[in-house]
Amino acid sequence: MESNYEKEELFSPEKVAALAGHYKAILELLGEDASREGLLKTPERVAKAMSFLTQGYGQDPKEILLSAKFKEEYKQMVIVKDIELYSMCEHHMIPFYGKAHVAYIPNGYITGLSKIARVVEAFARRLQVQERLTVQIRDCIQQALNPLGVAVVIEASHMCMQMRGVQKQNCSTTTSAFTGAFLTQMQTREEFIQLIGK
Repeated sequence: MESNYEKEELFSPEKVAALAGHYKAILELLGEDASREGLLKTPERVAKAMSFLTQGYGQDPKEILLSAKFKEEYKQMVIVKDIELYSMCEHHMIPFYGKAHVAYIPNGYITGLSKIARVVEAFARRLQVQERLTVQIRDCIQQALNPLGVAVVIEASHMCMQMRGVQKQNCSTTTSAFTGAFLTQMQTREEFIQLIGK
């Protein structure tokens, strides 16, 4: 049976080949037969998956924001909440996932709303710890837009705690990072917390 399906690959063939060689060796070290049918293409698949899951290394989050920076006199809070995120714990290279809530108070400039989600994605698609991810998102927005304040809260579940180690299935981790008005004005921070809780 003929197929017209042709998959478009966006990965570097050299990088995929090099990674695949390492993953084949890992399979063999684990005691598997890397030549059996079910595993024949596994090293290449894992290499492509890891390339996708770490594609944030090739993205510049600050440039993402600057690509849609507009002059605007709006000076009220802008919140993009419930941004899904998937990342890889740098300690075990096992996923963690959850959502980010991001707010900023413009100071003469705004950015496209989708760019906030893209910044979260660019930093999440790297080997990460949740604490650093939270601060990186905050600092990037602060540097690119120079707003009156930035607030970032991330709620995530970590597979390295759920499927190995302590094996606690129902725990989650919350991290936060603030600048400007969100640090100095309790009322502003409380408004943000109240709005993301709805």
